[in-house]
Amino acid sequence: MKKNLIPILLGILSITFTGCQRGNDQTGGAPRIALVMKTANNPFFIEMQSGAEEEAKKLGVNLVVQAAEREVDVEKQMQIVENLIQTKVAALCVTPSGSREIVPAIDKANRAGIPVIIIDTRVDAQALSESNGKVASFIGSDNYEGGKLAGEFMAKRLGGKGRVAVLEGIPGHETGDSRLRGFRDALKATPEIEIVASQTANWERDQGFNVFQNILQSHPDVQAVFACSDLMALGAVEAIAAAKKTGQITVVGFDASDEAREAIGRGTMDATVAQSPATMGALAVENAYRLIKGEGIKDEIVVPIKLVTKENVAATDAK
Repeated sequence: MKKNLIPILLGILSITFTGCQRGNDQTGGAPRIALVMKTANNPFFIEMQSGAEEEAKKLGVNLVVQAAEREVDVEKQMQIVENLIQTKVAALCVTPSGSREIVPAIDKANRAGIPVIIIDTRVDAQALSESNGKVASFIGSDNYEGGKLAGEFMAKRLGGKGRVAVLEGIPGHETGDSRLRGFRDALKATPEIEIVASQTANWERDQGFNVFQNILQSHPDVQAVFACSDLMALGAVEAIAAAKKTGQITVVGFDASDEAREAIGRGTMDATVAQSPATMGALAVENAYRLIKGEGIKDEIVVPIKLVTKENVAATDAK
């Protein structure tokens, strides 16, 4: 009798262990996929979460969504990721708050056998190589090309001559750095356009307001502002209104949030770059599910970008 029980017990243990490794929930149901965003307070990430949740519902997977309160809170995001690794989720989808800082968490996920998909913000290639860490795929838009689109639009709007300010993202953050580099490279073709101020506003609307208000005081003749995110651009719009200069300064943002599109329709913003965050979220969940099933996925999936202006704001779909 005891001999007959041994193989049965071993089989039960094997099934239980396998279920844990695949990230099944406590009832042994659908696999758990984690989406860790930079913040849940930014319209861009709200759209990303919406797309991910819709895809998770369609596939029948259990989606866990977590984020730090602020995009600058890299340490909090690291804690979230490490906690999810400990709970043995089936796959991790992450938009890194820090391109280098996320690498140790990726290493831990690798050791735990949990595949990692990176969304929107690339991991620092050198840091990842030095740690021998691996990501299954990157899903996002070409931020450099988006920055170039913004720069080309601004150069045309200014007629190839003028004084421009820039509101940067978090220093050293791959997303903002790529957008800034693309924007600057686009302006090289028009040397008579001068960047008179380029300062960080840390992706936040209130800082966008304060920083651009200070820029307006230091450079009252500034003719345009490029913000590396719509939240900062909308903060600049408020600073422009406070200075009674609405309509006098060209404003270009990035992300094509609903509020930014409304501002373009009203004429308080001139353009923004659309990235389709909902598509990013959906693709992340879809490809994480494929990994769980043992299927191969592409190393990189590029989501198209487009420039939204007053001429096409009614027709374009930012989702």
